[in-house]
Amino acid sequence: MMTSRTAELLVGVFIVIGFASLFMLAMQVSNLSTYSGDDGFEVEARFTDASGLKVRSPVVMAGVTLGRVTDISFDEATFKAVVKMKIESQYSKIPIKTSANIYTAGLLGEKYVGLLPGSVNDLCEDEILTAELEGRKPDTEGLECGPQYLAQGAKIEFTQGSLVLEKLIAQFVSQMGSGDDKKSDKE
Repeated sequence: MMTSRTAELLVGVFIVIGFASLFMLAMQVSNLSTYSGDDGFEVEARFTDASGLKVRSPVVMAGVTLGRVTDISFDEATFKAVVKMKIESQYSKIPIKTSANIYTAGLLGEKYVGLLPGSVNDLCEDEILTAELEGRKPDTEGLECGPQYLAQGAKIEFTQGSLVLEKLIAQFVSQMGSGDDKKSDKE
């Protein structure tokens, strides 16, 4: 009687440890544990193709996760996918002219948004250069001088959509087929 009670207790402990391990594995795979911040700022980017990108997909720069995708919608006026991303507040010095691309982790892995830093736009420098080229005196009054960074509500202008493997294969097959037609035309 005592050994069966001990065996039942050990089986129960083993099952609890197994469920805890499965839970930890699920959290690791789903990336839910890597981003918890409500603080930060939201930026927007428009892509011609956001295939495979999901809400909660990582936003990465230089291999470091800076935030997550919070919303994906469709703009009927421009026929583009509107992707909203929440960037953690500790990464507040991302240049305003940063570009956003949709990449795939590995050959068939999950999609993520990769940010590539652009130049730090200084409105005063832009005005000074333009004025010099036009041969006039620069008018920097009212301009916010100094480097410009992504902030709440900023729009990333330079984007590249997702590359879809099926489309690439279809283009390749199409080109190979049209190449065979040209050979037969010459004969």
